[in-house]
Amino acid sequence: MTQSAQEEAVRIEHLTKIYKDFWGRDKVRALDDLNLSIRRGEVFGLLGPNGSGKSTTIKLMLGLIFPTAGSASILGHAAGSTEVNEKIGFLPEESYLYRFLNGEETLYFYGRLFKIPRRDLKRRVPMLLDTVGLNAKDRKRKLREYSKGMARRIGLAQALINDPELILLDEPTTGLDPIGTREMKDLIISLKQQGKTVLLCSHLLADVQDVCDRITILFGGRMQTLGQVRDLLQVRDITQIQTRGMSTAQIEEVQAFLSKIGVSDTVITHPTTTLEDLFMRIVRERTGNGQAKPPVGSPN
Repeated sequence: MTQSAQEEAVRIEHLTKIYKDFWGRDKVRALDDLNLSIRRGEVFGLLGPNGSGKSTTIKLMLGLIFPTAGSASILGHAAGSTEVNEKIGFLPEESYLYRFLNGEETLYFYGRLFKIPRRDLKRRVPMLLDTVGLNAKDRKRKLREYSKGMARRIGLAQALINDPELILLDEPTTGLDPIGTREMKDLIISLKQQGKTVLLCSHLLADVQDVCDRITILFGGRMQTLGQVRDLLQVRDITQIQTRGMSTAQIEEVQAFLSKIGVSDTVITHPTTTLEDLFMRIVRERTGNGQAKPPVGSPN
């Protein structure tokens, strides 16, 4: 195996999927000549609107469907092979788990499918339930009683039960509130720090931007762009200058100087935070000492 192949977790070459109609005629070109390489240990974002080919790509990688043309290799093996499937963790957009099992029973069930020894499961199951944020009461409840957010959490724990090398996450934050979404992002970053490779499939830009090293954008089954997030988001014809403590008079002097040297369309504004950061800061302030604090400006 070459050095390049050792560094790759996924290699996709000319991957194409065409769905036929009843008469065998081409009906839908779901994926069209996709070429992609995902490095080991990176978080890679597969981005695009519904119908762009994201889920088709994942199904092809898992061997759930077969390509019309092209190939995919995962961790050095052909996609769909037994050797590679036991090294993959998969969180589908909709987790179809057994409704009459509780959270703990679900993880033990899937752990046994992977032939994980029971002594190892006794250690791993509680650790995973803690990791995904299911408390002692919730992990004893039947899955039929789970909310959408709880279902995502147990689905993620199930995807991690075999300690996979490659984790495929299809819309992982679906149904999660802002706190759950932030926790999911933190967990993805933690998986990367453990040396795992993560493929994040989403149509939510903020989810991908916050955690991914590189992304590709699919549209109409074709790759539209590929690169590092910071490079793709950089607007090269705009230069920003940031400073603190500048008075209004000083700002006017800076604007006058820039105009004098021929810099036009100058805008000097205060930086803004994101709605997510604002929300999380407020939550932390309210729960820092276990008591809710009154909002600024409200009567005590």
